[in-house]
Amino acid sequence: MDWQDRGFVIARFKHGESSLVVKLLTEAHGLHAGLVRGGTGRAGRAVYQIGNMVAATWRARLPDHLGNYRGELIRAHAAELLDSRRSLAGLAAAAALVDATLPEREPAGAVFDAFGVLLDRLATPEWASAYARFEVTLLAALGFGLDLASCAVTGETENLAFVSPRSGRAVSREGAGAYENRLFELPPFLIDPGESADPAEVAAALRLTGHFLSRQALAPAERQMPSARTRLYEAVLRLPSSSQAERP
Repeated sequence: MDWQDRGFVIARFKHGESSLVVKLLTEAHGLHAGLVRGGTGRAGRAVYQIGNMVAATWRARLPDHLGNYRGELIRAHAAELLDSRRSLAGLAAAAALVDATLPEREPAGAVFDAFGVLLDRLATPEWASAYARFEVTLLAALGFGLDLASCAVTGETENLAFVSPRSGRAVSREGAGAYENRLFELPPFLIDPGESADPAEVAAALRLTGHFLSRQALAPAERQMPSARTRLYEAVLRLPSSSQAERP
């Protein structure tokens, strides 16, 4: 059994004296693990950094075996983000969530594409909002997509300001009524891709996606929110507001 594919390094664990077990988010084979013999050496360390894209060959005697990886570096995303702690935090959080939520060996093309888009944007000023959008895509790929097209109460498509914590559907200000304080805030940038977002709006988006990731994806598998994702949320809370950033 063997295949060739390209994938992003999602997780790596030492195995024995000099080998690694590496999990790749591949284009055609989903989240897939394999053994890299000699992976702890200098060459292996350079290739199998979290976030790097590699051209991988996987071989095993039987389909359900762990199998072995051989990989060549395509792009060193990890090295490109070394100058920004916040960007690295975004990378670590995204990789940890993929590892914690995606079923292994099932195609996940939408998540593969979204992960690549996120890596390209982590080095830009919009890294935080790009990360939040990634979590929305991950939720949808897991079968728990948010329905932000119209109000769950009135059916209107304008003035959508909240999301129901039970259904994941948008709610307008009129539809919220007296229940506004029980709903999650819906930041405009999650509806309109062209909208920019300030740190407070990104934090609101992460509270929203974090709720559904925990309830729908992590809790049923008896898993907790990855610590890398918790640290990212705390980093977003510490970001200066737009008004503060403009002060001399």
